[in-house]
Amino acid sequence: MIVAQSLAVIIFIAMFILIIMDKIERQYITLACGMLTLILVFGIAMRDVDAIIETLNVKNIFTVGFWYSAGSAEESVSGINWATILFIAGMMIMVEGMAKAGFFRWLCMQLARLVNYKPVPLFIVFMIMSSVLAMFIDSITVILFLAAVTVELGKLLKFNPVPMILSEIFCANLGGSATMCGDPPNIIIGTSLGYSFVDFITNTGVIAGISLILVVLYFFMVFHKQLKTQEGDGVDAASMPDPKEAITNKKDFVISSLIFLCAIILLITHAQTGFTVALIGVAVAIVTLLAAGRHALDLLKKIDYKTLLFFVGLFMVVGGLEQTGILEVIAGAIGTVSKGNFALMVAIIVWVSGLASAFVDNIPFAATMVPVIKSLAATQGVDLSVLAWALAMGTDIGGSATPIGASANVVGTSVAAKNGHVIGWGEYCKTAIPATVIVLIVSTVFIILRYC
Repeated sequence: MIVAQSLAVIIFIAMFILIIMDKIERQYITLACGMLTLILVFGIAMRDVDAIIETLNVKNIFTVGFWYSAGSAEESVSGINWATILFIAGMMIMVEGMAKAGFFRWLCMQLARLVNYKPVPLFIVFMIMSSVLAMFIDSITVILFLAAVTVELGKLLKFNPVPMILSEIFCANLGGSATMCGDPPNIIIGTSLGYSFVDFITNTGVIAGISLILVVLYFFMVFHKQLKTQEGDGVDAASMPDPKEAITNKKDFVISSLIFLCAIILLITHAQTGFTVALIGVAVAIVTLLAAGRHALDLLKKIDYKTLLFFVGLFMVVGGLEQTGILEVIAGAIGTVSKGNFALMVAIIVWVSGLASAFVDNIPFAATMVPVIKSLAATQGVDLSVLAWALAMGTDIGGSATPIGASANVVGTSVAAKNGHVIGWGEYCKTAIPATVIVLIVSTVFIILRYC
């Protein structure tokens, strides 16, 4: 077993280093490392066919519980989490349908008109909108469209869009922490441990809500002078584009909006209806494709297959750590350091997760830590759900601290750079790190006071 454990750790570390180096597309890295795990760790070192079957986890898709769960049954945490992959794929298709109809551009332009195109009110409204949208839509998509519209408004209103983009990125990550479907780490935690949309919104959602107030105030204090000097004498609202022009097809716009509303309702009530997130994701995708008609193939082509393949490989590598018992060792180490002190355990998970996610992709980190906290809860006799909320806040918010910590950060800075606004590490971290520390402090104090 020592040989298998050593190989699993070497493959895992190699995967992380290659992802950080960013020389090879990350889906190739995780898939290659996943195959090495199956062959070297399970096949040669362990000679365990069952470990391979459990890690691939395909049979789980064909069980009733995968699609419908009347009780509180958990999705299998071992191996590939197909529920996460199917749900994300379904939401990708839905979002592409909404984008094609002009939903996001219409919403941004409508809100801009409501605040009379003034930079300071626009700054605050866009931060709040970024958080709210990210509660239900992947933060990557939110920032992709929001940053593009912000750059466009910056040109029209003659203001520097960088402060707004920086604040939007952070608020998108914060909003994503509030719900199960907001950020990929939360989807992994929720589907792996059997938590519902309501479980997240009543726990991490409260923390995110409190933090949003502080974060909006913080970014306003940092940027308000710069924004006010750009307000000038205002602009003629009549000269601005009509939000209705953003709608490419009224019928598609209405249908995509209704599908989005139904998806939210299904997610909020899935604990009561028994519909799993896998079923919701597939159902939303099918309805969106049917509504798209002859354009369905175009939507399928726009799915981010690279991200989905990245997840598949990632779960295989993490499965290697789990099957060889490495994750139990890590859980034991955290238990030893905390000496059974639940409050200290929570603080360690929040801050270690936050620090790690600032420099490495928070998705693989979350996938790695889920079985760790599960083992920790079992061995230390503590509440698993509290550890889950600590992990969610740490990974979601820690990723906001640097330009590479979360996918939304990379997307937002890339959109800005393509339009001539290059955001360097210094400029990014100068405002993002203090905001991250604020939220991590709030998260730690809140969780300890409420649960410990």
